[in-house]
Amino acid sequence: MERVCFRMQVDPDHLDEYIERHRSVWPQMLRALHETGWRNYSLFADAAGMVVGYLETEDYEAAQQGTELTEINTAWQDSMSPLFAAGGSFDSGPERLQEIFNLDDQLSRTD
Repeated sequence: MERVCFRMQVDPDHLDEYIERHRSVWPQMLRALHETGWRNYSLFADAAGMVVGYLETEDYEAAQQGTELTEINTAWQDSMSPLFAAGGSFDSGPERLQEIFNLDDQLSRTD
C-alpha cells in the first residue's frame, strides 16, 4: 500500500466554505474516490488555508487518473476551484510531499 501526503493552498477568505463543503461531500464523489482506489483519505487545514491531504492506495497515479476521468470529479473540481488561492484546483497540482518517517515501518525492522 502506498502512503501519499500532499498539500494545497485554499484562499484563506474561502477556508470556512471549503471546510463546510467537506462536511458533506457529494455521495457520488465519495463513491468515485472509493472505486478508484482512495483509502484512508483525510484532509487537514490550518488557519492560513494550507490544506494537507493523506491517503493510502495501491497505485497513486492510477487512483488519481481514474478519479480524473469521472464526470462527478469534473463537477466537484469545477465547484471547488474558486475556493483555491490563485484559482487553482486539486487537479491542477497538489504538491506531493516526501515521506521521511513511518513509525510502523521502522518498528517492523527492529523485531
